[in-house]
Amino acid sequence: MPIFMDRHEVPGLTAQDVAEAHSQDLAIQHRYECRAITYWYDNIRETAFCLIEAPREQAVKKLHEASHGLIPNKIIQVDRDVLEAFLGRIRDPASGQDADFQELINPAFRTVMVTALDETAMMQLLTKDENGGESLREFHDLVEETVSKFDGNPTRRTDGNHIASFTSLSGTIECALELHTRIREFNSPQSDATIQGSIGLNAGEPVGESEDIFGDVTRFAIRLCYIADPGQTLLSSTVRDQYHREAFERISAENTVRSFNPEEEEFLNRVMAVLESGWNEEKFNVGALSRMTGVSRSQLYRKLTAVTGKSPNDFIQEYRLVKARELIGKQQDNISQIAFASGFNSPSYFSKCFRELFGVLPSTYARALE
Repeated sequence: MPIFMDRHEVPGLTAQDVAEAHSQDLAIQHRYECRAITYWYDNIRETAFCLIEAPREQAVKKLHEASHGLIPNKIIQVDRDVLEAFLGRIRDPASGQDADFQELINPAFRTVMVTALDETAMMQLLTKDENGGESLREFHDLVEETVSKFDGNPTRRTDGNHIASFTSLSGTIECALELHTRIREFNSPQSDATIQGSIGLNAGEPVGESEDIFGDVTRFAIRLCYIADPGQTLLSSTVRDQYHREAFERISAENTVRSFNPEEEEFLNRVMAVLESGWNEEKFNVGALSRMTGVSRSQLYRKLTAVTGKSPNDFIQEYRLVKARELIGKQQDNISQIAFASGFNSPSYFSKCFRELFGVLPSTYARALE
């Protein structure tokens, strides 16, 4: 059967109240063909999350309504493996009868770290260094070892990105700092490697607006990582505000760590949402981005340059080229097809722009992947 996670906002309720509600679910779950697997409770944020195996979403609502009346604010379907990657524990606090009750109830709040290879450095290695493939594998091993050292749980890995979940906020930041140190050592003068990485950190709870577990948290961490300069760590305002102010001032002193305020984050999310939906359309341009984000061209230029360091035109074009690189990596279409699919109206102009950004022709990169 499917597994669902729901979110309850429970102001005023105690850990004992939530435990009793869970016990009430267990007592009548069979009537609704459900199995209440476990739950998480956060007394600071006054939220609770239930994990329930059920034939359908409506059965979860009916179970809660009949047992204790605490109707979920939202329910999403989850994959158990993905859930365990983010949260680790999948066991029932009510089953730990000999342990301290409060210790068994953990919040579901997690910090998500996204680490990405610098696109240009990665392609330079793959196309110009005969040992480039081995260097990339060593880089991936380096990231995974560092994440493990700070008790992070890897949740996803693509060709150039690592996503990991951490229980400890301070541990996440220390992991990011050490990771940058290890990358600098990896790129020592004695090595031919030129790999660089950027990091985005965000924190939050598993069920939000997205239909994916930790979807909102992960999406913004990816966006932060995307706009970060090589060697830089970008922190969301949530991470910054929960991290000790003096410690934040210490780690940001060398300008390798930067954070945003909520207004900047809201603007970045609007821009990225529009860009992610329209980047492959030939007519999508600065004017379209301005209209769809609801700001004037001058405001768009000022705000986007302040947040990303790039003009709107450059930001759109670089995003298209990064997505084109991903399409080349899938090895399903030829370069001309990819050029048009990426919003360019000329394959030759696409190749020129690709080379200017990444230092290699798209055809050269495609051959390196064969």
